[in-house]
Amino acid sequence: MPTVHTLETTTHGRYLVQAPRVAGPHPLLVGFHGYGENATIHFDALARTVADRDWVLVSIQALSRFYTSGDREVVACWMTREDRELVIDDNVSYVKKAVAAVRAHYDAGGPLVYAGFSQGVATAYRAAAFAGPADGLLVLAGDVPPDVQPVADRLPPTLIGRGTHDDWYTAEKERSDRAVLTAAGVFVETHVFDAAHAWTDEFAVAGGRFLDRVGQRFER
Repeated sequence: MPTVHTLETTTHGRYLVQAPRVAGPHPLLVGFHGYGENATIHFDALARTVADRDWVLVSIQALSRFYTSGDREVVACWMTREDRELVIDDNVSYVKKAVAAVRAHYDAGGPLVYAGFSQGVATAYRAAAFAGPADGLLVLAGDVPPDVQPVADRLPPTLIGRGTHDDWYTAEKERSDRAVLTAAGVFVETHVFDAAHAWTDEFAVAGGRFLDRVGQRFER
């Protein structure tokens, strides 16, 4: 039987950035897409959430790319069960480098909010817990990963979104997440809306209001 080995190597990640045309410093919203999506798909959700607010938007694409059925589109995923811990470290390092690059090249010196949808929620939680301090966490249709739960007290104020017809992120999972975060002293808001597993316009509006509240804390 063969023995399994792993090797650290260099790869390139892709992220999309849009910055306001007016002078900053601006707050920064960094988002992570769901399984089988890409940075472009998630950028649309982030843009609908920010609307006309002057935020720098960053949509980071997962490192593991693949084709959709029929090779119609390049999509990606954040991880599989294989070499899980190593991939978690890779993703956290990737996020830290991307945020540092954006900070260096754009006028993004304001508060930092991480956002995640579906599989990208775990990456958002890990970014907030392990990639340096954040000021807000906006998560939809995904749960707190087990490696973040013991250090949940590091997390910033969090908005959890859930669609009432979502068969994966259920009311039970939402209650469990709220219990974990509240016990750790995290300020948690929830927005439950009539939809399935999707970043709807209604949730975008709720997310925008959350961003306003984050921004107001820094204007006082």
